[in-house]
Parts: sequence; C-alpha cells; structure tokens
Amino acid sequence: MAGKSQTEIPRRGEEQILVLQGGGALGAYQAGVFEGLAARGVIPDWIAGISIGAINAALIAGNRPEDRAARLQDFWQRVTSGTGWAAPILWPFGRKAINEIYANQAMLGGIPGFFRPRIPPAAMHMPGTMEAMGHYDTTPLRETLLELIDFDYLNGEGPRLSVGAVNVETGSMTWFDSDRREIGPEHIMASGALPPGFPPIEIDGELYWDGGLLSNTPLQYVLFEAATGADKCVWQVDLFKAQGRAPIAVWDIEDRMKDIRFSSRTRLNTDLLRQLYEEAAKTQAAFQALPKEMQEDPRIKALIDCRFQARLSIVHLIYRQSKHESQSKDYEFSRRSMLDHWASGVGDVAETMDNPGWRGRLQKSGAVNIFDLTHSGQAESETRRRAREARAARAALAPARRHRSPAK
Repeated sequence: MAGKSQTEIPRRGEEQILVLQGGGALGAYQAGVFEGLAARGVIPDWIAGISIGAINAALIAGNRPEDRAARLQDFWQRVTSGTGWAAPILWPFGRKAINEIYANQAMLGGIPGFFRPRIPPAAMHMPGTMEAMGHYDTTPLRETLLELIDFDYLNGEGPRLSVGAVNVETGSMTWFDSDRREIGPEHIMASGALPPGFPPIEIDGELYWDGGLLSNTPLQYVLFEAATGADKCVWQVDLFKAQGRAPIAVWDIEDRMKDIRFSSRTRLNTDLLRQLYEEAAKTQAAFQALPKEMQEDPRIKALIDCRFQARLSIVHLIYRQSKHESQSKDYEFSRRSMLDHWASGVGDVAETMDNPGWRGRLQKSGAVNIFDLTHSGQAESETRRRAREARAARAALAPARRHRSPAK
C-alpha cells in the first residue's frame, strides 16, 4: 500500500468525482490510481465509468471503503490468473513478443472470470439469438460481479455510480445512474459489451452495447449532470493518450488509430467546459449588477445555470504506453503487464499530488483549473524513479505474492 504523505489533500466539502475511461486490460492502471488516491485520503462521492471503467467503478462503489482495494485486487488477480505459464520458455523472445503471445492467448482461450470462447461458434447459432451476436460468452463476468460487488450496498449506502452503454437500435447513449434507478450486474455488463466479441446485453427489452462506441469517457455526462453548486474535483483517469508520434510502418497504424479513437477528445471536452464555466462567471457577474427587482424576475433567473458556478478542478491521469506494448495492449491480460499498469497508476497519483502545481492549486484564480502534472518531459523526478524501480521489483516478486496486493 502506498504510504501516506503530507501533501495537501482536497478541501473538505469539495465533491470528489472519479471518471474512468474504457480500455480493457489497461484498466489495472485505474485500480492503481484508486489505491494511490485512497492512500492520500481522497474518497470519491461519485464514480462514473465506461466499459472496463464501469467494472472498476462498480467494484469501488459496490463495496465499503475498507474493502474496495481488496475487491479490485481480487478482480485483477482473477482476470490475469490464466497467464504466466509460458514465461520461462518465452523470455528469450523479449517482452514485446511475450505480450503478443499472451494477447493471442486471450483471444483464443478467453480470460478467467471475464469471458470465454463460444462453443459452438456464433456463426453456428440461430440468427436472432444472443449466442449468434457475440464470439465470446460473458457469463463468467456476471458471476464475478455478483461475487465481488455488494449490490445492496451499491444501491443503498454507496457513492453515486453512473455507467454508460449504447442502445443498439437507437444508437444513443444511455446512462444507468444509481441516483435514478437500481443498478445490477447487467448494467455493468452492458457498458462493456463491445461488439462483435461480446453479445449485447438486454435490459428492459432493449439491447445495449459498450458505451465506448459513442464516447469512451463519462466526463461530459458527469459535469452536465452535476446540478449542485458544490466545488468539484474531477479525477479523469484515461487509458488512451490522444497525443502521440506518427506511425512509421503499417504495423504501427492500428496502435495509433486506437489511441486516437478511444481518447475521446479529452482536451476538447475540458476546453469546452472551461469556456462554459468562464461564460457562466460573466453571466453571474452581470446578474449581480442588475437591480434587485430584475434579479427576482423568473425569466432572468432561468438564464443562470448554477451547474457552472462552482469552482472546478480537473486532474488528468493518463496512462502512457510502454515500449513493450502495441495495438494489443487493451486485450493483453498478462500478470506482469497488470502489475506494471497498477504501479503506474500509483506512481502517477504520487507525482501529481507531490507536484508544486497541485499543492498550490487553491491559490489559482479562475473557476476552472486543469492539471496534467505527470510525464512533463523534464528530467525524471525522484518520485517517478522510485515508482519505476518499484514496478520492476514487484514484477520480479509477483509469483510469490499471489494473494497480496498487486500494487504492494
């Protein structure tokens, strides 16, 4: 477990919102981010996710605070338990080759506790049946969710949970929100039902696919639905980086396309929100300058949108691809890669919250402040160096620690 720090934690009374992007096997990075935030005293009031982000979000929202890290560990150890058997044989081929082999293994044999190949294949089933609409059977995921998530707690005492899925027939995004309806395993599965691998999930007579088909991040939903005037701190945890180098060969193109497609225009979203908050501040200033009788006019009051009057901090925590990874990174579920992703999340939280830019954030002017404080391109920080060395040590000791935290 990451050690506690004297670094300033978010202000009391500030709503803490965790926003988790989709990205398959890369989702272990989000689990590491959660561990790092919990160690610094950040407790989310609201968690929103898409696809693997929805699964991580449900594991957090559906367990009591003292159990959340353990349930995340249980999930990620389970889904990576089918890899590692060939490592001693494959090491001479190099890490990148090993990752590709494990990715192919996942495609051919499935992932424990997540999905398995459909037998007989989907093409051999009657058209119109669920079995004909996906190459894999996701029944194991349902069983895992029921085992690791307390849905009674989630729908009662737990923090707010929102997960997004696409209606197959209308093509529109649907948000399943625990503030508005009871959430069950089918809602989490719908958010991650990526076609054509996974079949759609039926809910109330409608079919749903992975929310990442429309938008791979819940940021806009969270901020437009946040009707309260409380200050907000949004921890946006992305698994794909929009910026990157141009590919130099055809085998690099799919990797770059995947980053662009699933990064969900992160910068565009945050720039738009900054503009909305700035315009709202100007409108509020003009409203305050009006005579009292005009301020009481309901037609004028209707022009004031309280959602954009509070102070907003958006913290970007973005997974940066390692040199060992390729376009298969989101379905390469090896234990070693999971440990690396998890440790990167812990390290990025530490680097962000130890950064002077974060520590002095309350002195910043303006309604919206956006932080992206990791991997600045400068010399490697001491925090970053320690995190890198810790990843290497954890990977080496992983077989001996099967029942301990993957990020310890």
